[in-house]
Amino acid sequence: MEETISLKELFQTIKKRLGLIVLLTVLATALSGVVSYLLLTPIYQSSTQLLVNQSQNEQGTVDVNQIRSNVEIISTYNVLIKTPAILDKVSQELNGQETYSTLSSIITVAAEGNSQVLKITVQHPDPVMAASIANTTAQVFQNEVPTLMNVDNVKILSPAQVGENPSPIKPQPVLNMAIAFVVGLMAGVGLAFLLEFLDNTIKNEQDIEKLLELPVLGSITVIEDKDIQQAIRQQRQAKTRTRGETVGS
Repeated sequence: MEETISLKELFQTIKKRLGLIVLLTVLATALSGVVSYLLLTPIYQSSTQLLVNQSQNEQGTVDVNQIRSNVEIISTYNVLIKTPAILDKVSQELNGQETYSTLSSIITVAAEGNSQVLKITVQHPDPVMAASIANTTAQVFQNEVPTLMNVDNVKILSPAQVGENPSPIKPQPVLNMAIAFVVGLMAGVGLAFLLEFLDNTIKNEQDIEKLLELPVLGSITVIEDKDIQQAIRQQRQAKTRTRGETVGS
């Protein structure tokens, strides 16, 4: 006999295990909120922008080839900024508060699209320190480029600044709790169906037919004690009324 699962059975399973599903969803969401708000360290981000200048020719017009060269050299600058030649000096400027390995892990360098603007981004638990590292890195790089590359085409376009009320970029508690809610809900539903699949007890006539592959001819309902007592009282009352009618006649 081929087994089929109807939508009604699916909804019945969800309804039967609704408490478990809700419990797992609430626990996952609450745990995510506790971890996000109380255990994870807030990380702040600060960035500064560098401009790789284009040069002008004797007629005062922009040299297109020089612009293309400046854009291409940005890839070299991306690598150069995170080398010990730059970051060791940044560490010295910061009085050794951050080591080369630490600076290398928290600093990100990337070009702004295909422009001549280079962006240095720093992520740090202290917003003031993040801005300080970004500005120090930009300044050290600007000072060292003429020596390392024999060019002087870098200017600080926009230094990093700290706002009055800086907000951390991570963790994001609301997003984490939303993800935990969805994961908890899916886990709860999955566990509910797993428990239902592992439950091999016989609950109704359909289960008997599936197990024995025989039709059910009849069933005996469950009679509770209160139903028996009620039936006895009704029977006694009926006998009393019958006797009263007999005496009266």
